[in-house]
Amino acid sequence: MAVADTPDTAAGVSARARGLGLDQSGLTHLVGYAATRASVALKKHFHKHLGPLKLKAVEFSIMVLVDTNAEVNQKQLGQALDVSAPNLAVTLDRMAQRGWVRRERSERDRRAQLIRLTPEGQALIRRARKLSQSMEVEPLKVLSAAEQALLIELLQRVAQAKRSKPSD
Repeated sequence: MAVADTPDTAAGVSARARGLGLDQSGLTHLVGYAATRASVALKKHFHKHLGPLKLKAVEFSIMVLVDTNAEVNQKQLGQALDVSAPNLAVTLDRMAQRGWVRRERSERDRRAQLIRLTPEGQALIRRARKLSQSMEVEPLKVLSAAEQALLIELLQRVAQAKRSKPSD
């Protein structure tokens, strides 16, 4: 097979033809690269839709989890979002300063600090959830509803595999 006929070279040529300027064929076979590129596109739409609320993606995720789960603590949030305890503490401090969340001691386990939405946080997450319903329409219009569901399922399986395997 001639070099010009390899799939990698064809992908590189089509990338150049689309005006990207670089041969990306050394990367396009990697799921992580494709996932990162898709993530970049989706984050742009997140910022377009939720940016006016001054809400970061991790803050949105935290607020949805807190809103959805009656009793959630900092450790559970960190595990669910794969955020280290120090980074999550900084994020929660910032969110508390903005008046979105508060920490309170659990009545059942005095060692645990529950995270609660303030009234301002509840109003913000209602608005954010409403906006989030349409934020992925544009970038995902290239996929059918079934393809979108399959993509979510496959990405969740990959994420769960990481969590379920013991580290070496």
